[in-house]
Amino acid sequence: MADIVLFHSALGVRPGVHRFADGLRAAGHTVHVPDLYDGEVFDDLEPGTAKRDALGIPEIAQRAAAAVEELPAGLVYAGFSLGAAPAQLLAQTRPGARAAVLMHGALPAEAFGTPWPSAVPLAVHGMVDDPWFEVDVARGLVAAARDAELHLYPGSGHLFADPDLPEHDAVAAATMRERVLTFLDRV
Repeated sequence: MADIVLFHSALGVRPGVHRFADGLRAAGHTVHVPDLYDGEVFDDLEPGTAKRDALGIPEIAQRAAAAVEELPAGLVYAGFSLGAAPAQLLAQTRPGARAAVLMHGALPAEAFGTPWPSAVPLAVHGMVDDPWFEVDVARGLVAAARDAELHLYPGSGHLFADPDLPEHDAVAAATMRERVLTFLDRV
């Protein structure tokens, strides 16, 4: 079983994040859910991205690094949207990463000044017509990794896995969850 750090989106640690983490726990995994937003939770992206901008990306990255500082190596880093960035950063730069699962977001490997580590498996999930998810960037990242999967879902919903949001897609969310569990079983 995997020891997973699951980072939230720009909406904060919503109940949907806890439900996803609980689903991973039910499959036998240990899941840590750091709160990078000091308890603030949002229902739509405008105030959530305003919070992100007020903190700044360097502060978010610092908070993410601090959240895993006392955890052992061998972690799977996972994240939703904004949370995909610290998950990717830590998977690429913190020694001993076991794998990464990026949902609704991905950055070019070059964004962190280092290539994707050859020993770190990667899975990226997003909707093909999501205006916040750059499919070409995700394809490039997957191509840069030795062991990588790209899962594209039909539709345009961004945080489609969150059952409390209007863009929720039950079929895509269930498929993504099963693919994440299969990936975790493999790594």
